[in-house]
Amino acid sequence: MANTSSAKKMVRKIAARTVRNRHQRSQMRSSIRRVEEAIESGSKDDAISALRVAQPMIAKAGHKGLVHKRAAARKVSRLAKRVASIS
Repeated sequence: MANTSSAKKMVRKIAARTVRNRHQRSQMRSSIRRVEEAIESGSKDDAISALRVAQPMIAKAGHKGLVHKRAAARKVSRLAKRVASIS
């Protein structure tokens, strides 16, 4: 347990950061899921619009360190490739 006032403050800051990170990661995963559902339904227009929403979310998560930068780029690349392959 934290004893000093600075340690107690850090505990509060970490808790607030954890909540924010969990929310952003959840939003990112939900947007990825929406793209994948649109791909599976075969609707290219829905998939493109879902990808346009998901792409900046994933990039932002990579930039902020929620996921690794290269992992974020890989996710965007693979989703875009799957959307493009819809006939």
